[in-house]
Amino acid sequence: MLHLILVVALAGAGTMTVELAAVRLLAPWFGTSSQVWTNVIGVVLLALSLGYMLGARMSSWKEPRRRMGQVLVVAAALTAWLPAGAGPVAELFLPEGLALDQAAGLFVWGSLAASFLLFFPAAATLGCVGPLAVEELNRLRGGGAGEAGGRILAASTLGSLAGTFGTTHLFLPELGLNATFLGAGVLLALCGVSLLGTKPGPAGLAAGVLVLAALPLARQAERSASKDGVRVATVESAYQHLEVVEFRTDAGEPTARWLQVNESFDSYQSIWKPDKGLLGTGYYYDYFTPPLQWDGGGERWRVLVLGLGAGTAVRVLEGVMPDGLGLDTVGVEIDPEVVALGVAKFGLERGVPGRQVLAGMDARAALRVVEGPFDQVVLDCYANNMEIPAHLCTREFFAEVAAVLRPGGWVTANVGGFGVEDPVAESVAATLAAGLGESVVIARVPSSRNVMVYGRRDGSVPGPGDAGFELFGVLARLTPPLSLPGAWRPVTADDALVLTDDRNPIDRLQLASIAAGRERFLR
Repeated sequence: MLHLILVVALAGAGTMTVELAAVRLLAPWFGTSSQVWTNVIGVVLLALSLGYMLGARMSSWKEPRRRMGQVLVVAAALTAWLPAGAGPVAELFLPEGLALDQAAGLFVWGSLAASFLLFFPAAATLGCVGPLAVEELNRLRGGGAGEAGGRILAASTLGSLAGTFGTTHLFLPELGLNATFLGAGVLLALCGVSLLGTKPGPAGLAAGVLVLAALPLARQAERSASKDGVRVATVESAYQHLEVVEFRTDAGEPTARWLQVNESFDSYQSIWKPDKGLLGTGYYYDYFTPPLQWDGGGERWRVLVLGLGAGTAVRVLEGVMPDGLGLDTVGVEIDPEVVALGVAKFGLERGVPGRQVLAGMDARAALRVVEGPFDQVVLDCYANNMEIPAHLCTREFFAEVAAVLRPGGWVTANVGGFGVEDPVAESVAATLAAGLGESVVIARVPSSRNVMVYGRRDGSVPGPGDAGFELFGVLARLTPPLSLPGAWRPVTADDALVLTDDRNPIDRLQLASIAAGRERFLR
């Protein structure tokens, strides 16, 4: 009986490994948004329901123990092959070569279709285990079905608990995604064979061969590097899939590096170029810099960067500081692996005067421990390439941001959007205005899918034609784009939905933004 209980617990752990790691497997194509999570969880729950019914039907057959062993070996093969199948299946619904704005509308239904093809078979097969185990235990011990069912449910739930914590905190960060699936497959296969005894049968042998054959093929799930780029680092962190792509001259000298997360496409989370300072047309990081001249002075400029990434914003600011003005920065980044890549590949400095990095800390939690006041807060926090975390775009959050600013201090927020009328940009801007108690401005970043939202505590933001608006020196090139018709829009708290900790439909606004951007692309 103990053997049976142990197998049930391991099957429960395998089920949770499939469910939790499934989103990470799809992340290079579809990201890890709440919509993708919902699709994967929904497919797995539907598959388990079908598996429970099939298992209940099979439990009336002869030798439920043997049927359970066969089911586990088949589930092992289906699980072990998931890394190898992810790439071909995902690219059926999201082909290579699409730009991020083209692909955005495909994330939701594409991840749903891919989840059905990839995870439904394995989860449905694993769902058969419970009813078969209940029947086998009931035949072994006799007594009531309720007692047998309770024991099996307890063992399965404890195994699922171990699988949940183990997958998130141990297997994925330590072993990697491919090894996690392969390890789960091998473990399930061993459990199945242990129930089959010395006669696994043709189906068991075939499934075992499939598990072993998956070993050299699992790496096929990796998405190819960006066009003309060379992948120089790949990391599976506790939060996301990370890749560093390097672009080189014909002589092999690096001209730029991109840090890409999850779905990647033609987008990036951080960028490095050999020289500090402005990056050029299309890079929103350049538009964090105008407050340096709009503000008008001081000897030190203190900046809090929420969403430090690999440190791009700091390198841009460092390269354009006016003469006589020093720079102090505090950078907050939730993913320590991103910081490590920043130090290794992106010129991020740690442990030097004036450069403090808080790695592994949430941006909102950091607001409670950082020592203000700051002259500027740079907000560049995303769960994926286009998704702002809900707790980092509410009125309450922006009020906390205002509390660490000096009077007259600046907020510069990067918002993924398709212009100054974008639904997400409008709502985030109105929410920032509510948190600051002042009107703010949305500014379109040319040749990009981003807008910059500028706000000021106890002060207004100068606009085109106002005194002090025109930039000079190296920043002069930013004045014409900011002055174009339709590139600049003042926003108050009454102009759009204000997001709060209690009511925050940012996911719905994100879908509306994607739909608007897709319509613009199709035109």
